[in-house]
Amino acid sequence: MNNAQKYRFVCTLSFGDVYGQIVVWLIVIFLSLASALALMGASRPLYALATVGLILVLSLPFLLFAFVTTLINHIEFSVVDPATEKRSTAAAAASQRPIQAAS
Repeated sequence: MNNAQKYRFVCTLSFGDVYGQIVVWLIVIFLSLASALALMGASRPLYALATVGLILVLSLPFLLFAFVTTLINHIEFSVVDPATEKRSTAAAAASQRPIQAAS
């Protein structure tokens, strides 16, 4: 009757998985700043601030969506066998040594 199983949560996300997204977003930021500087030089400071704000507001949801979907794709749940878990826990506990002060 007790059919409860234990699951192990593993996140396999690494920096290389999101590196491309970060680079693309940095390019978008630098292009928006370049356009803002060009508009500042054309004596349009209000348009410059509006351009940067608009680009940030429009690009941030896409960046967050890309990060979240990448993270969700790298989450794994695996069933843990209780017999295997007890042996691995006992082996891990036996291999650990207490910390000793250096003299």
